[in-house]
Amino acid sequence: MKAVVSEKGQVTIPKQVRDRLGIEPGQELDFTDEDGRLVARKVQDRNPLDAVYGLLDLRGGTDAYLDDLRGPVELP
Repeated sequence: MKAVVSEKGQVTIPKQVRDRLGIEPGQELDFTDEDGRLVARKVQDRNPLDAVYGLLDLRGGTDAYLDDLRGPVELP
């Protein structure tokens, strides 16, 4: 597959390639050159858990938080 570079340096990635690699509008790509070849890699998004890490206020600790949610656990 071929693509033409515009005057602004823009290239359209062929649809077959975008579909196969899961490249969607807004996807960030990282470009490098390796042995005279242009290589584009998708930039990995942050782990979704990293985005919410630390949001809970656990001053009393995890056990106290769960007791607040469920009520205290009675041991036999």
